[in-house]
Amino acid sequence: MSFTSLLGNRYQIQATLGTGGMSIVYQARDLMLERPVAIKVLRQDFSKDSAFRERFRQEAKAAANLSHPNIVTVHDFGFDSGRLFIVMEYIPGKDLKSLIKEHGRYTPEEALPLIIQACAGIGYAHRAGLVHCDVKPHNMLVTPDRRLKVTDFGIARALSTIKPDEKSDIVWGSPQYFSPEQAAGLAPSPASDVYSLGVILYEMLTGKLPFHSDSPSELARMHRDVPPIPPRRLNPEISPELEQILFKTLSKEPSLRYRTADQMGRILVSFSRLPETLDTIIPDFPSAFPTTPRPAVQPPQKQTVYTRVPSSSPPPVHHTHPAAAPKQEELDWLTIGLGLVALLAVGGLVPLWLTVFLRLRSLN
Repeated sequence: MSFTSLLGNRYQIQATLGTGGMSIVYQARDLMLERPVAIKVLRQDFSKDSAFRERFRQEAKAAANLSHPNIVTVHDFGFDSGRLFIVMEYIPGKDLKSLIKEHGRYTPEEALPLIIQACAGIGYAHRAGLVHCDVKPHNMLVTPDRRLKVTDFGIARALSTIKPDEKSDIVWGSPQYFSPEQAAGLAPSPASDVYSLGVILYEMLTGKLPFHSDSPSELARMHRDVPPIPPRRLNPEISPELEQILFKTLSKEPSLRYRTADQMGRILVSFSRLPETLDTIIPDFPSAFPTTPRPAVQPPQKQTVYTRVPSSSPPPVHHTHPAAAPKQEELDWLTIGLGLVALLAVGGLVPLWLTVFLRLRSLN
């Protein structure tokens, strides 16, 4: 496809932004709305499968419904010249993987604002019922002012529907970021995305992946069975508390991790104590990580890794039983009222008994 070609009779291809095993990403111009866009064109052999085209359409529609400052917006999708394509907002900057290669090891103060933004975007998708399935730094775009946006929601799930003998590392992306359950061929969950976020944070803080092998099958085994090297051995700047957070995100058992990216984000926000900085890069930051709705009488859940509360958050309220207080107050007033009635009743009988007594005495 040449740079001068017109895709979908609307999008003018201008330059190639990146290539991969499953797609090519172009910078283009939307001639109808006169704005820059990014277009991901899938491999032609993927596009020939009618069942995959339908699944891709469904996933693209679901991704287009995600509206969040830390998620790349999906504008359009279609089929042209025998290929599926998806049109997204154009984000100036670089992907996080390229930045890690250029920058090397990050300090916690540098890494946490970026990974917290990723948690905010992926957590929003989790609340909408979507699992990314292919969380990796290649799918995170960082602008020059350090704002991070996650891309490629739904594409990995659509690709997972093609014939089993065609599934490979090309389909699923880099196996370095697989969760153990994905490596075992099981269905991913929000906790799977949390594991992949943990791998990315580990890589940013240590400059190394927790597991490395040239064999995808060996990498899968390591994710399932091998504990990672303690990150503090590789970077002494990592505190014991942050190391424990990493160990929890990299737990082999999904139930031992943070349940969603929202929960992981809240943990990191509390640990980082950087609400002022985060407020400048995450719009409406105080509500970026809403808590999971639960009954009002349930006390706040204790986290196993940390106990600090961010300065921008209200202090936790320790409830006894909010619904019981009005009943107690009503019971006290009822007791007082009954006592007054009894007192008045007894007091009213005194004149009657005096009258009877005086009458009986006069008769004698």
